[in-house]
Amino acid sequence: MAASEVMARELGGVFERDVDSIYLGGGTPSVLAPDQLERLFQVVRDRFDVGADAEITVECAPGTITEPILDALVRCGVNRVSLGVQSFVDEECSAVGRLHTRAITLDDTARLRARGIGNIGIDLIAGLPHQTVDSWDFTLGETLATGVPHVSVYMLEIDEDSRLGSELLAGGQRYHAHYVPDEDLTADLYLNACDQLERGGVKQYEISNFARPATHGIELRGSRHNLKYWDRKPYLGFGVDAHSMLVALPESAEQGVEAVRFATPDSLEVYSAAAQQLEPTAVRIRQLAASRTLVDSRAALEESLFLGLRMNRGVSLAEIRDRFGAEAMQQIANAFDDLVEAALLDVEGDQIRLTSRGRLLSNEVFARFLRDEPSIHS
Repeated sequence: MAASEVMARELGGVFERDVDSIYLGGGTPSVLAPDQLERLFQVVRDRFDVGADAEITVECAPGTITEPILDALVRCGVNRVSLGVQSFVDEECSAVGRLHTRAITLDDTARLRARGIGNIGIDLIAGLPHQTVDSWDFTLGETLATGVPHVSVYMLEIDEDSRLGSELLAGGQRYHAHYVPDEDLTADLYLNACDQLERGGVKQYEISNFARPATHGIELRGSRHNLKYWDRKPYLGFGVDAHSMLVALPESAEQGVEAVRFATPDSLEVYSAAAQQLEPTAVRIRQLAASRTLVDSRAALEESLFLGLRMNRGVSLAEIRDRFGAEAMQQIANAFDDLVEAALLDVEGDQIRLTSRGRLLSNEVFARFLRDEPSIHS
């Protein structure tokens, strides 16, 4: 029995060998040596049954896709690349320590397509230092001009542990902190992106994600891998600070547990010490699982609501009622009424979804569905 299967079972989850999505990231896997990339993918294929039509994504920073790396991506069967572009304005990229330029990004996109990797996603950030309405319009225009099928737009989040974040919170001027747009402008930039991408044929399907229609119909070319998170499908993560969600084993389900979530340590030293032990013992597995949460029925309801509401299609109240019962629906009815009155939720027939304002304040919306007492942790 493979170590990954032992780990899944020891932590209370059902192990599945069939894989239809592989995602290598975050960080910048394209800085690895070509042979390291190939070894990673070979290990995955040796231990799992990877479907012939699997979506295989690698995150890349523009400027790191050398010809040897591009060759390795093709040999590994990679068919989707997510580019951490952030901005098409060179000054904005430079301000946050990015080494690429607009020209490099466009060249990388062209070379990927020339090698048959046309399923490309571009990640943008609203709220970068020096960013203005005009410069953001330029970035959105350049993004649409590339014709890529997928775009992600994130609003800059202040991380107090980062150099920029700590300087911004301190009111300083290093790292271009005094050029960071305020929250109102950042929100306006996000809304502007929603509007311009929609008019450019790139449809929003999730709070931060947009995609063009697939060639065979109205289906959007969304990220299959990320859709698993929002649809609460099982996924298994490997590496430092990797997260997983698996369906609970039958014996756990009999005790009211529907799924198990776990994460590996966020310390490289702690992770390496546990991973280097040769035998997949229970002790080693517990060391690799820095946290574990057993998802009961109430937690599953909460997840179905706040993950489902991230999607533009929203959540079907009938499906929620059938899945969790009328009593569970009654417990959250007041929250629905309040959020509709506050113009954060929209109700159309049996479907509820976030309004435009609700997407901006999504964390406040989701908090209304969370119970006071936590799920079961171990």
